[in-house]
Amino acid sequence: MKRLVSFFSPAFVLLTIVVSLTPGYCRDLQEIKADGVIRHLGIPYANFVTGSDDGMDVELIKGFAKHIGVRYEYVKTDWGTVAEDLVGKKVTTANGHAVMGEDVPVKGDLVANGFTILQWRTDVLDFSEPTFPSQIWLIARADSMVKPIKPSKNNVKKDIAQVRRTIKGKKVLALPKTCLDPILYDLDSTGATVINYNGKLNDLAPALIMKEAELTILDVPDALIAMEKWPGKIKIIGPVSPPQFMAVAFPKTSPKLREAFNKYLEESKHNGTYLRLVKKYYPTASYYFPSFFK
Repeated sequence: MKRLVSFFSPAFVLLTIVVSLTPGYCRDLQEIKADGVIRHLGIPYANFVTGSDDGMDVELIKGFAKHIGVRYEYVKTDWGTVAEDLVGKKVTTANGHAVMGEDVPVKGDLVANGFTILQWRTDVLDFSEPTFPSQIWLIARADSMVKPIKPSKNNVKKDIAQVRRTIKGKKVLALPKTCLDPILYDLDSTGATVINYNGKLNDLAPALIMKEAELTILDVPDALIAMEKWPGKIKIIGPVSPPQFMAVAFPKTSPKLREAFNKYLEESKHNGTYLRLVKKYYPTASYYFPSFFK
């Protein structure tokens, strides 16, 4: 009896309370397998996460969950908090790099929703092997006087320079804290009037069609979806960025989880699962990026 009283000492009770109130922690593969569930942080975007329990990245992570023998759980997040929801720290940006702040609750184990590899994100996150190619394109309404550039021969810098010259004096929609953040592409220096859009990433194309601006920037996957959804309403002017890549993001403290996913991704490419998902959700992607999907 004395041993029981000693075990539940005030110090032990205090420690228990402190532990129960601390934010969640980043789990690696071993903890995820022990808990029996993997939490997929996602944002409804393009055909990666549709919001209806499907999408290319949803199916990819469901397959990974099955591969490692755990239950799949989707956790909705948003662009402003997605990084901190993964790493458990407030994340802000300054001069193109990430700054970590105070602790916040960890809400998921990985991020997958057409998540572009950007410099500031690599400061605080680790990425898988690329899952999808991308690039930032300038998009105009079909009736715009701005004409598509004449592409150079394998010189993307010249192409970008041509595009930048076309937007001087024009209103261009962009979206901060995403891959469409105008700061990333120094749009202010082009002489354009940059409008920071207040809506969702998925709404930029329809906002353009509704004449909220003459131009917008979109990444490749969203542009492909927009062209399919509103045929004849928009046109591609040219690139604003060099080629980019999308991937699954992990906390830097989860190397085994990242390694396991990379192995699963490689297997899914060999057995045809990956390409079937691409064709299902982005049937024209291989036309624009034949070398990536070879």
